[in-house]
Amino acid sequence: VLIVAAALPFVAGNYVLTVGSEIAIFVIFAVSLHFLMSVGGLASFGHAAYFGLGAYGVALLAKMAGLPMIACLLLGPLLGLMGAAVFGFFAVQLSGVYFAMLTLAFAQIVWSIAFQWVSVTGGDNGILGVWPEKWAGSPSHFYWLSLGIAALAVVILRIIVFSPFGFALRATRDSPLRSEAIGINGKRIQWTAFVIAGTVAGLAGALFAYLKGSVFPDNMGISLSVDALVMVLLGGVETVSGAVVGAIVYKALNIWLVSQTDWSKLVLGGFVVLIVVAFPKGIVGTLEAVMRRRRKSPSSASPLLTSRIETAE
Repeated sequence: VLIVAAALPFVAGNYVLTVGSEIAIFVIFAVSLHFLMSVGGLASFGHAAYFGLGAYGVALLAKMAGLPMIACLLLGPLLGLMGAAVFGFFAVQLSGVYFAMLTLAFAQIVWSIAFQWVSVTGGDNGILGVWPEKWAGSPSHFYWLSLGIAALAVVILRIIVFSPFGFALRATRDSPLRSEAIGINGKRIQWTAFVIAGTVAGLAGALFAYLKGSVFPDNMGISLSVDALVMVLLGGVETVSGAVVGAIVYKALNIWLVSQTDWSKLVLGGFVVLIVVAFPKGIVGTLEAVMRRRRKSPSSASPLLTSRIETAE
């Protein structure tokens, strides 16, 4: 799939490549929230704050410090890391709905600062003129850059999920008392996961700033956090690939509907409701369940096993 996606610039136009770049960026954003929600069991309602911090980090470095694009992409997400480190320290002290509401409150604080600190952030006028350098300026080159970073982010997060740290995080999610009894510092593990997710979200925001050429307070608004939650739930929370598929389906459908009808939000909302009701495990989770049932069905078993099943019945 990655090879086919990488070959898209050879057959597609600039508009399709720009849409592809945006989808790749939101894949990064969605997998960062999936890591926090699925593996960590921490449902953040304000994850867009770190996306926006990464975008503003790049914009400030590029416009005020005049740093090159590579340096901005490396340093810009650190603003998301710092925000996640500070907010996550307080948020992980709570759980459940209290954790979710605290993340939402922190996101609103960040949004209000970006909106009102006009001398630095430009307020609702934003920061304009954040364009990529010549080597990444064409739609095809920026698409390859976004696709490569998205693939790298997914691979790294998947490695973390199945690392000892990932298993310790799942242990804290499933049974805080038992994990504490065997020596796992649950709060520290959750805080570290929060920082990792915030940094990856900041990386997505950094790329988004270069894609759009500007940064606005809406880049850290509640609606963007809701979009990320929908992407994860749409694809399925049980697998890393669920967030990838959810982001692709949601963003592609959203962009297509905007160009087709004035009722795009209504149609998209109805589609999401239909998918969630009909397939509560998400797209990937449902496909995996169907494949699992087919593998276990008597028709796919050996004749000897089938006869034994029939005898048992």
